[in-house]
Amino acid sequence: MPVAYLIVEMHITDPERYKAYMAQAPAAVRAAGGEYLVRGGRHETLEGDWKPHRVAMLRFPSYEAARAFYDGEMYKAARAHRAGTTEYFNMVLVEGVPAPV
Repeated sequence: MPVAYLIVEMHITDPERYKAYMAQAPAAVRAAGGEYLVRGGRHETLEGDWKPHRVAMLRFPSYEAARAFYDGEMYKAARAHRAGTTEYFNMVLVEGVPAPV
């Protein structure tokens, strides 16, 4: 079964209040079997005109696990802390390629 990835771009406008989201989200990720691959850090646009302020990327054991994370009560509670702290928060779920045999 292929893994799945959540790719997020965001622009945090209230970093102090956003800290409450950042304090809760990792536990929800772990509880769903996910892990952070990218959480902020240095980045640059190599092609195109995409200019994200901040990027995060998470890996989950399956598409279904990632969906369960997003729809789960733990992450819903974390999202409530994020409300009003970003100009935008775009998230896409994508299924990875099957692991080689």
